Amino acid sequence: MPGQSSRWVATARVLRRAGFGVTGPEVDAALGRDWPSYVDAMLGADPDADPGAKATPMPSFATPRAPGKGATPAARKEYNQGLSEQQRVLSDWWLQRMAVVQNPIHEKLTLLWHNHFATSAQKVRAAARMAAQNQKLRTGSLGDFGALAYTMLTDAAMLRWLDGQSNTAKAPNENLAREFMELFALGHGNGYTEDDVRAGARALTGWVIDPDGRTSLLPKRHDAGPKTLFGRSRNFDAAGFCDAVLAQPKSAGYVAGRLWQQLASDEPPQPQTLDRLVSAYGPGRNLRALTAAILTDDDFTGARAAVVNTPIEWLVGVLRALRVPLDQPANVKLADTTLRALGQRPFYPPSVGGWPHGQVWLSTASAEARLRAASRLAHLADLSGIEGAAPGERMDAVGYAIGVGAWSDRTVDALEPLVRNPPQLVAAAVNTPEYLTS
Repeated sequence: MPGQSSRWVATARVLRRAGFGVTGPEVDAALGRDWPSYVDAMLGADPDADPGAKATPMPSFATPRAPGKGATPAARKEYNQGLSEQQRVLSDWWLQRMAVVQNPIHEKLTLLWHNHFATSAQKVRAAARMAAQNQKLRTGSLGDFGALAYTMLTDAAMLRWLDGQSNTAKAPNENLAREFMELFALGHGNGYTEDDVRAGARALTGWVIDPDGRTSLLPKRHDAGPKTLFGRSRNFDAAGFCDAVLAQPKSAGYVAGRLWQQLASDEPPQPQTLDRLVSAYGPGRNLRALTAAILTDDDFTGARAAVVNTPIEWLVGVLRALRVPLDQPANVKLADTTLRALGQRPFYPPSVGGWPHGQVWLSTASAEARLRAASRLAHLADLSGIEGAAPGERMDAVGYAIGVGAWSDRTVDALEPLVRNPPQLVAAAVNTPEYLTS
């Protein structure tokens, strides 16, 4: 196959990393623009003004009343079913929004920060709290990391997830302080001690979740005594703890490296690349500048496709490219069933460490689930653009539709026998190495 130019292929790859899949016309539109200016425009667009976001307003949830101690098994079952149903509605809503927004970078970043500050509805249970956290991530994803980190430290879903609401002066709970340093802000063993974890736990005592889902500090549960954190002694509270952790020398590099590994590569950045990213992040902990630096860095834009797309990235990309609507219950159910089978459902990361990345997503079992889903989605899609092409041109037509500019000889050999069956051709194409990596 003649394929597209190397610049087209490279542009398609970086657009896939900045969103969920990409189509040929979207690549063509970006090709005519200066890339740093294009990135700046993407990041500068108001996510709330996006027509797709306006068409998918976040649902609101009234938290069901918990059954009392003397409740019947039937009442408890009804309560649990109500919580599960609300969470299903929330998960389906986010998938739908990811699929319909015109400028997907904001939803992509919300997903990446959801993976960074990984919080699971499995334990939180209240959809209203998960929804509120989701919006905080969307709002803060291009701001000051210090503000986002503090927002997460005092967020109701996070407090519930890491037992922060049971952390009191009389019984300090170290979970939140430990995970904040180890996973959210510094990295394992990056300059903190067990004494710092204990002092951090004391600084975070006293936060409670109010009945309306907001959080507040109860002075009588807070340890107001002096604490020694990173060698400095004073009466640290949550804000002071957050500032002290982020001021540590390893924090900037850790945050920049984590975002790089979600946006740009399955591998950590080279030392000189990391230096450039940390410089962009700067003393203001500027996430917009950091994100722009990653998306425009030569080590990213000049690299080959090597990142294995996660199930959500893959599925939403297919939905967007094939324009399969998620406003029909059967299609929504198919999407949800597929993500459950593939092991990455929004709002359900497996642990506080988030979802894995890399080759783990390319197992035999996942290949079978992807092919099943792709076959059904291809039959739901409008494939007239591919069906209208001559059989000899259909591989090019499919590639253009799903934003793949060139097929390897091995892939051509696999797709060639399917050109007279467009749905089969499309289902196979979105399961090729060229589409599964970016």
